[in-house]
Amino acid sequence: MSTLHTVNKSPFERPSLKTCLDHVVQGDAILLIEDAVVGARKGGAFAEALSHKQASCSIYVLAPDLAARGIKAEDIAEGIALVDYGGFVDLAAGKARVCAWL
Repeated sequence: MSTLHTVNKSPFERPSLKTCLDHVVQGDAILLIEDAVVGARKGGAFAEALSHKQASCSIYVLAPDLAARGIKAEDIAEGIALVDYGGFVDLAAGKARVCAWL
């Protein structure tokens, strides 16, 4: 049973992303939304941790939330896919459950 994990708080504000990374298992997906998108930046403090998880789970970032924060798609770490709102819905519908890390 795979899970979509959504993280919406900045990893510089709360430990939600780190806790999420500690709990994901093979086949899960992580979607960074709202302020959590800052954790997906190339060379950022969380880029290496996200890269390590890519072997076992898919990692996504919500493109409209990147744009709202002035972050360009090319500033996102390698291997992290951008999705729009429709992609968010598809991810949620494609997994057995959704877990929101607040």
